[in-house]
Order: sequence, then structure tokens, then C-alpha cells
Amino acid sequence: MKHLVAAAALAAGLAVSGTAAAQTVGIATSNPGSIFHNIGTAVANVANQAGINATIQPATSPNQYIPFVGQGGIEFGVANLQEVNYAIEGQEWFEGQPYADLRIVGRIMPLVGAVFVRADSDIHTLEDLRGQPMVDGYTAQQTILPQLDAIYATVGMSRADMQAVNVASVVAGADAFIEGQTAGFYFAHGAGKVREADAAVGGLRALGVEPTDENLERMREFWPTAYFGEIAAGAMPGVDENTHFFAYPQIVFTHAGVDDETVYQLTKAMYEGKEALVAGFPPFGAFQPDQMAGDIGIAEFHPGALRFYEEAGLLSE
Repeated sequence: MKHLVAAAALAAGLAVSGTAAAQTVGIATSNPGSIFHNIGTAVANVANQAGINATIQPATSPNQYIPFVGQGGIEFGVANLQEVNYAIEGQEWFEGQPYADLRIVGRIMPLVGAVFVRADSDIHTLEDLRGQPMVDGYTAQQTILPQLDAIYATVGMSRADMQAVNVASVVAGADAFIEGQTAGFYFAHGAGKVREADAAVGGLRALGVEPTDENLERMREFWPTAYFGEIAAGAMPGVDENTHFFAYPQIVFTHAGVDDETVYQLTKAMYEGKEALVAGFPPFGAFQPDQMAGDIGIAEFHPGALRFYEEAGLLSE
């Protein structure tokens, strides 16, 4: 019920797009500065170049807009695969309210997340965070807590090993760090907010994880779609040497009721538009169009997306 209320509140705050027949669509994202706002903006730009009139509709977090898309309130959204799968089955923070009509358009590049600290601090590893004030709570973005649990588990720690500084979202957490309230913050590599924090404090250090089989098992206890993503030295703020981080798949998703032709055209535009996607948001450099139809767990692809993947020869047995 609480998600129904959240979706209703979001509906009142969003300017819902026009009819699919006119190929005017909305793409739900999180707030400016977030990774999903950057992704949604790039996807909307590519859609517009392909003749689909697309506008982004920001909300606080996927906790709000996944249910909204799941009820058919807006045509598309960008999020991570794990959270959409939870919503489909009514698990975790969607418990008791499944959104079985959610469908996948395609996998895009991975989200690679990290805990960031000041480059001039004495914190060089995750273990060094023990006893430090650290972002926690995430009252408007429940997806973050199990991600932090997964990261801390790689060094045998939990959130209880730090002093909790409760924030509403990753953007609020980054602001708290910039203001000196915390020793670190959690965010996705490539997001504009990370660059803002890097400039504000005179440099960041991103804390990596050891890419062992044992650590992968530990991470997946908290985040089943987790894997290791490597960032090359100098490629992102806070990365001074090749380092592995916590990573998981990101997706563009939709509702079963969106017409097949609109989904087909958006899927095609993304598949053919990598250069423009990268121009809009450089982390799309890790996007592999031929992997758009990859493993999506318990979710289903929208028929319009499947039609394109079949034509493009991307569907395997």
C-alpha cells in the first residue's frame, strides 16, 4: 500500500507524457546529479534524435518511480536490474506489492559503485572506515543499504562498525560529505555529483574491493546480481591505479502496456546510438549494444524489444 501512495504522490508531481501513438514518452529518472539522471538524459537525447519525443521526469529515487512505471503512469525508466526484479516479485522494500507488469527494454552499461573519501585523509582501505562517521539510513533510497552491506562484507565489516550519519539519498550523502559531516560517501563512478565532490574537497580517493571468489559470494548474499567492475587508473575521479569495485547491471525498463512499436523504436535507437549515448554521458563507453539482450534474471523483455533483438540476431537459445 505504501508504494501505491508513493506512486500516487509521484503522479501528482510528474508531468506525464503524451500518447504512445504520437511517440511522445516520458523517462523516469532520479534527481539531477545522480547516475540515473545522467543515464536517462542521454537515453532521451538518443530517442529524440530517432524521432521519439522523449522527456525525462526526475523523482527522488527508483523507490518512487519503479512503482510508477509498474502501474503504467509513465512509459519508461532507468534503474538497476536487481531493484526492478525485487519490484516484479514484491520482495524487499516492495514486499507485499508486486509489480508484475514491469518489462525490460535492455541492459546497458554496468553501474560501478564505490565508497569515496578525501584524497588527503588517512583512509586508504575500507577497513580504515571503522569507527568513522559514515553515510547511512537512505530513507528515500532503500536500495543503497544492501549495496553498502555488500561492500563492507568484503572486509568482514558491517554498517554497525561505523558511526551512522543518516541521509535520505546518495545526493544528500554526497552533500553531507562535502559539508564535512562524514568521512566518506557512496556513489556511482561517472556521476556528476562525484565530480562536484572531487572539486569541492580538493580530490577524492575511491576505496576498492578485492576481486576474489570469496568476496563475490559475500557481496551476492546482499546483492544477488553483483560482480566486480574494474576502473582503469585515471579514468574516474579518485582512481589512481587500476582498481576493482562493486558493480551490477543497469537497465532501461518499461510497462507491459506500452505499445510494441514505441518500445521497438527506442530499443533500436539505443542499439544504434552508442556514439551519441557516450557523447551525452561518457560512462556509456562501457555499454555493449550486442549485450542488451543478456541475462535479466526473473524479468521478461517487452515484446517490442524482443522483436528488435530477433531482427538483430541477438537472441540465443
